[in-house]
Amino acid sequence: MAVTPLVIGEHTIMPGESRQIELPMPRLYTDTSLSIPVYVKRGKKSGPTLFVSAAIHGDELNGIETVGRLIKSKAIRNLRGTLIAVPMVNVYGVLNQSRYMPDRRDLNRSFPGSKKGSLAGRVANLFLQEIVSKADVGIDLHTGAIHRSNLPQLRADLDDPETREMAKAFGIPVMLHADIREGSLRQCAGELGVKVLLYEAGQALRYDEFSIRAGLKGIINVMRHMGMLAKSKSKGLRIEPFIARQSGWVRASESGLVNHIGQLGDHVQKGDVLAVISDPFGNQLDTIKSPTEGVVIGKQNIPLAQTGEAMYHIAYFKQPDSVAEYVELLQDDLVTDEPPLVY
Repeated sequence: MAVTPLVIGEHTIMPGESRQIELPMPRLYTDTSLSIPVYVKRGKKSGPTLFVSAAIHGDELNGIETVGRLIKSKAIRNLRGTLIAVPMVNVYGVLNQSRYMPDRRDLNRSFPGSKKGSLAGRVANLFLQEIVSKADVGIDLHTGAIHRSNLPQLRADLDDPETREMAKAFGIPVMLHADIREGSLRQCAGELGVKVLLYEAGQALRYDEFSIRAGLKGIINVMRHMGMLAKSKSKGLRIEPFIARQSGWVRASESGLVNHIGQLGDHVQKGDVLAVISDPFGNQLDTIKSPTEGVVIGKQNIPLAQTGEAMYHIAYFKQPDSVAEYVELLQDDLVTDEPPLVY
């Protein structure tokens, strides 16, 4: 690949340079200036360009820590190509501990946006033009919504061979073939020819060490797969990924207090009890059962439920018992008493 300057906003980054830059965003009504923080590291040797982004939803904080560890990782010292790391995209949301933008719009439903559109549309357009359009591949980091946790999982267009191989290289057991959603980053990135992996793990407004470590290791694995980093010489745990093409939420049949029994990563059979719902006097109202065999990849954490509320997200695999086994192996491999993972 030709060695050329990379221009982001008003900044020009040459091969061999590392820069911490800011992309100005619309000011707050308090006349306070805000900007999207961006870290760019360019190797001396040419190669692909990867962007890694977090906190498109402002309450999804796990990815911020993951990006921070990536920037400080020893593994990226000898880099080919370019890494563009964006620890928080929805800075407004992080400031307010909110999933949404100040105009109550979901930034991940506001792409491609425009320079003269809504606040969310303007930020989406800025991020798309200045970051996404400069990359070949992207990894977008997410968590579950408020009061919900997600098992580490990748969502992507797994019918695309190149994307599927990158997803497998990431190295976690659960991969979901996800349809493109209108207005999403993944949709607009795809229209620009940028392939995107979406990593979901943990819960909103919380750090989850297992999810952070799995995400960091996965990003580095993808960079090795892309030829941006040298192949690892260590013989670590080999994770066999499994693809789910269907998943569904099990909803509360009654309103009440919840005793959760099913946990993330559980291999459940049809009819297995996932939770028990009781009234305030301790009388059992109903039991929530799995409608089919699968693996629990998402769950509600708060012990309260309204009728119809989504409680358990179950993915359907041909070999769910194997998926659950590999999830346990990954947990044992990553979550130890050692300091935070550094490569």
